[in-house]
Amino acid sequence: MKPANKSSEIERIVTTLARAVAEQRIPPGTRLIEAQLVSSLKANRNHVRSALQQLALRRIVSIEPNRGASIAQPSVEEARAVFTARSVIERGIIEILVSRVRQLDISLLKKQRDKEQAVILSGPREAIIRESGQFHLLLARLAGNPVLEEMLNDLITRSSLIISLYQRNNDLQCGCDEHNDIISAIEARDSGKAVQCMSHHLNDIEMHLNLTFWETRTVDFRHVFEGDTEPKRI
Repeated sequence: MKPANKSSEIERIVTTLARAVAEQRIPPGTRLIEAQLVSSLKANRNHVRSALQQLALRRIVSIEPNRGASIAQPSVEEARAVFTARSVIERGIIEILVSRVRQLDISLLKKQRDKEQAVILSGPREAIIRESGQFHLLLARLAGNPVLEEMLNDLITRSSLIISLYQRNNDLQCGCDEHNDIISAIEARDSGKAVQCMSHHLNDIEMHLNLTFWETRTVDFRHVFEGDTEPKRI
């Protein structure tokens, strides 16, 4: 097998770590020890270091002098700012999508809704979180604006950190019923209603947060990254 070049290998590490954070497989505040990541991800130490620096720029990781890297722990102010930013960006995404939506787009959204419903009934927590996030990212993808999609992807990851820190209980608040309401409004080409549904949806998630930090726990990185050590082929 041809060795991966530096940029693609760093991107693999960034993507793997960000996905694990977004799916709440790594709690906020977890120390990221380079030697463990090198072993668990079968990666080069310099590539791991570069990936952590990229994630720090995206505020998914915190790097402090003499303390090293750890998963970020967003403040209450940052939490509010993230959800405000999501509201603005997802409003724009919906307005764009409603103006150009095709029946194929509606079919794809309903397919994702059904997939999410299936994992809610039988899947593990991380799968539910993943499919819920995929619904929001699919809206952005169908709107056809890769910049908005990239911004939303980071905000969803940061939202997962916030929910991990401040959720009131273990119940997930990104339900299929609200997603279905959004789909119905988009299918009806009712931009105002779709935006209202999304705003209500995000507000509902935020309303189920409090100021209680999630107690730090030990993470077995080999278990976290099981199945993620090889680049995925598309």
